[in-house]
Amino acid sequence: MSSVKVECVVNPGTLLGEGPVWEESDQKLLFVDIAGQKIHRWSPSTNQIESVGTDDTVGFAVPRRSGGYVAGVGRSMVAVDWSTQKTTTLAKVDEDKPNNRLNDGKVDPAGRLLAGTMSKDDSFGGNKPGSLFSLTSDLTLTKLQGQVDISNGMDWSLDQSTMFYIDSLSLSVDAFDYDMVTGQLGNRRVVYRMKEGEGLPDGMTLDADGRLWVACYNGGRVLNIDPATGVRLQTISLPATKTTSCCFGGPDYSDLYVTSASLGLSQSEIKQQPDAGATFRVRGLGVKGRPSHSFAG
Repeated sequence: MSSVKVECVVNPGTLLGEGPVWEESDQKLLFVDIAGQKIHRWSPSTNQIESVGTDDTVGFAVPRRSGGYVAGVGRSMVAVDWSTQKTTTLAKVDEDKPNNRLNDGKVDPAGRLLAGTMSKDDSFGGNKPGSLFSLTSDLTLTKLQGQVDISNGMDWSLDQSTMFYIDSLSLSVDAFDYDMVTGQLGNRRVVYRMKEGEGLPDGMTLDADGRLWVACYNGGRVLNIDPATGVRLQTISLPATKTTSCCFGGPDYSDLYVTSASLGLSQSEIKQQPDAGATFRVRGLGVKGRPSHSFAG
């Protein structure tokens, strides 16, 4: 077993880091600060960071094939022109639920954007006010799933027939049958149920071997899970309890980047974990990830 090394690589004063995406073309890491209302791009080779501010919470940002990004700002999916820092609204969701906001989003292998909502007040009341939506290249918006508490991590199996999905408060990682042609979901089932002390499942990614890496909010760890057996294969500990999401990156996709949050920590907790809010890089895992997909619209 190779020795695993965890290092803090970038922290632009992040409150609620989320949604890391590796950009192959520029060899940069894209991530957001939801509460800080910023989209960040960081270059590991130069250690330079560029940021664009948003006028509301930003749940995710993903690359767009035609250039720029699509981000979930408030309850709107918006196109972001990085050079001018201008945003254009593509679609609005949950217009009848002013207390909701967009959270995690990811692009499927066919180029659709899937993104979900949650309540803005962190009451964790379990009244399931959120939903999961898909946006196609012609900007058709479809509600795929209702009755969601905190819509979170998503990824697709190697054969593209299964979508993995997390509704954090259900304390499980679930799978759906996924029709890549139509984008429809079916046959929901539990792949992994969280154990005592593991925290809330949050963002996740799938590696080139078809295994899941799940960031655990309030758990300070990333779990490596075999979705075929539901077995936890490995636990990576992070020096920040509020670990939020992860993705593979680097020239050969062997680096695991993990985002975290400082928001909600007490003064004494922040003293104990000064790197809370940072993005970490984990090396020596002996596995590789896969390139991300760009929105086709």
